[in-house]
Amino acid sequence: MTKTIEKSVGRALLVAARLHRARMGERLNALGLFPGQEQALKSLQTAPMTMGELATLLRVKPPTVSKTIGRLSLQGLVSREGGGRDGRLVQVALTEHGQKTAAALDAVWNQVEDELLEKLDSKERKQLRKLLRKVAKGLSRAGAELDDPEEEAEDAA
Repeated sequence: MTKTIEKSVGRALLVAARLHRARMGERLNALGLFPGQEQALKSLQTAPMTMGELATLLRVKPPTVSKTIGRLSLQGLVSREGGGRDGRLVQVALTEHGQKTAAALDAVWNQVEDELLEKLDSKERKQLRKLLRKVAKGLSRAGAELDDPEEEAEDAA
């Protein structure tokens, strides 16, 4: 039996993802950011890291990180410095302005998260998180990469 596109789970997920991205885009624009840049800023908030480490953490290719960091650098949000014994290894860190912007992202994320989940009760929210993790693992070529330490803690609760 063939599903019509209107009844497709994939289509529903795509529509929700696009709406989420658009809403985040609106909020991020107010901070002078584009979607995707917030993930880099939040990742760097705890400690500087190399471009390779950031690419791995964000699950993107190094050229993507390089482009993102280049734009954030032009905005004065991050700095790049040669690191350690190998001068080719570049460390990326948030500037003071970047730290303030990263801190402001929590409110933006929470606002959009509240809109996203407003029609769901706490049980449905937990179930949705669990199902989305399963979906992501199913689509991933290496499902182990997507292991989430919060998943085990949440499942135990």
